[in-house]
Amino acid sequence: MTQPSSPVKPQPKAESPWLEPFTRWLLLEKGLSANSVKSYCSDLSPFFSFLQHQRLSVELLSAADASDFRQWLHQRGYQASTLARKLSALRQFYRFLLIKKIVKENPFALQRTPKTTRHLPKPLNENDIEALLQAPDTRTLTGLRDKAMLEVMYAAGLRVSELVNLRLGQVNLNRGLLRIFGKGEKERLVPLGEEAVTWLSRYLHARAISDSQNHPRQLIFSTLRGSGMTRQAFWYRIKKYARQCGLSPLPSPHQLRHSFATHLLNHGADLRVVQMLLGHENLSTTQIYTQVANRALKTIHRKHHPRG
Repeated sequence: MTQPSSPVKPQPKAESPWLEPFTRWLLLEKGLSANSVKSYCSDLSPFFSFLQHQRLSVELLSAADASDFRQWLHQRGYQASTLARKLSALRQFYRFLLIKKIVKENPFALQRTPKTTRHLPKPLNENDIEALLQAPDTRTLTGLRDKAMLEVMYAAGLRVSELVNLRLGQVNLNRGLLRIFGKGEKERLVPLGEEAVTWLSRYLHARAISDSQNHPRQLIFSTLRGSGMTRQAFWYRIKKYARQCGLSPLPSPHQLRHSFATHLLNHGADLRVVQMLLGHENLSTTQIYTQVANRALKTIHRKHHPRG
């Protein structure tokens, strides 16, 4: 008589006991945002799977093992940009282990970062932005909320996480200012234009007098169910309105931030001012937008100059 097969035991999650202390270190001592820490954990996940498969330990990893892991990633088809990011996360992880005296050397210290092609941001042109901003039906509370979100994001050049986590205490409508806490909890003041102030005021007023009492008291933007708006939910809303406008390819929320920076530079804004508004730590990060702006100016010149 055939014996019933034993149930397959789930494989334990490939992880290190040092991962949780590392994430706390990133949050508390390095001042990274929760989203950045989540990205670090995601980038380290294949490494822990590799260790489990090869029966290696974090504490005793050699430089040769680090090279084997890099080759392991390469064989699985990871792009150069992804490979570079994962190696960077591992250098930071082992830097933490060195500080805590868990290891004596960083096996990834001599691993070269693969060369990556830096892609230029792809902003929307001003006509497409205008069409997107006009798409929500402001006769409904949901449409009014979406209109306010789009106006605020484009007017202030916010990151998606900064937008969806925006709280009432960060907004001064009388002065038209936002107090934003960006990466590493770095604070910056960002002005809002008249249009964004108007639509944000209209949304908050409509929300206050609506029948629903489910809105979180401090979060500005929430769903109909009363929960906070997520980055994924906002992306879904943008894609919906982009389809309405006939935009192709469908833009991402971050493209509104790209558009904010590029349009400012196109209209003569100083690069360092744009850097401050975006919350970039290094000017080199902002300078990529000058390439986009210069390319747009060349196109305009060729189109309109008699000798273009």
